[in-house]
Amino acid sequence: MILGSLKNTETAEKVHYLFKKAFDYIKTADLTTIPSDGTRIELEGNKLYFVINEYLGKTRQDLIGEAHRKYIDIQVLLEGTESMGWIELSECRKLLKPYDSEKDAVLYNDTPSSYIQVSPGEFVIFFPEDVHAPGISTENIKKLVVKVLI
Repeated sequence: MILGSLKNTETAEKVHYLFKKAFDYIKTADLTTIPSDGTRIELEGNKLYFVINEYLGKTRQDLIGEAHRKYIDIQVLLEGTESMGWIELSECRKLLKPYDSEKDAVLYNDTPSSYIQVSPGEFVIFFPEDVHAPGISTENIKKLVVKVLI
């Protein structure tokens, strides 16, 4: 997992060959004109795409952890404040839903080992070993999620 600011993405851009393209788009596009209904916007076909979602936050008790096998998530909070739970995949014991290759997601009901607070202008990168439980908030959340093929 990587937590950072959109003001300083240079190091993160070196982690994967598509990260620079993703961050360049995030920093230059007018994201306010893109629907926040989960519509998929492709930057490089199945290799690099994003969605913007808007939803009301939930409590820690309502969390569901997810992990992906084919894609890395870059999550960028656009509006609201959000906490995200995190736990190492190898530590998960409470499988909630087996891996769904169509959705590229496996769901867990384990308690996160740590939490991070994310504000607009910050990003979090989740790798396949990162089970993440986003959406903890009392506010409305608007978030960009970039999917990067491993």
